[in-house]
Amino acid sequence: MDFNIHRWYLCPAREARKSFNDPSREAAKEKKLATVLDAGEIGRALKRIAHEIIEHNHGLDNVVLLGIPTRGAFLGERIGKFLAEIQSPVPVGTLDITLHRDDLRMRPPRPLLPTVIPIGGIEGKDVVLVDDVLYSGRTIRAALDALGEIGRPRTVQLAVLVDRGHRQLPIRADYVGKNIPTSASESVRVLLDEIDGSDSVQILSGDSK
Repeated sequence: MDFNIHRWYLCPAREARKSFNDPSREAAKEKKLATVLDAGEIGRALKRIAHEIIEHNHGLDNVVLLGIPTRGAFLGERIGKFLAEIQSPVPVGTLDITLHRDDLRMRPPRPLLPTVIPIGGIEGKDVVLVDDVLYSGRTIRAALDALGEIGRPRTVQLAVLVDRGHRQLPIRADYVGKNIPTSASESVRVLLDEIDGSDSVQILSGDSK
């Protein structure tokens, strides 16, 4: 079942997105400490999240998934496929938060990524935001601001592949693939086949992100 979509921004070339988000750009600064999730474990974690979304919402009739680019968008698509396999298809879109980040002036310029809202919008819907890593909570705060400019959902829920702790804002995830305790000097790198050619989650030493 296909859902029509509204595109709020033009989607830049895939290669441009990959270049900006390529983990190899930081490889020289960081040292790999451990691989904490492999491809199979990532798949099982996302499937479990899909089951939890169904249980928590008593079905999928009112559910909309919005992935936060870049990796959250691909994770949202994967969860959407699991939901379709388990019960029924749901609308899946993306939500760019770039202009709502509170560190926008402290980071290098980056291209706007696509915000794609399914036909039917988010008014009165149970919106599940999807991201790869939950850290300080500032990305999700920006996502809530971006969402508020589009509509007023009935509920907003959060699904993340990894929760690494160190919250700076009162934000928590409703669905977590894996809790990974880390130090502030470590970083978590999520590799996805759609961008990186393979799936894994790694802990790195070096400057925290």
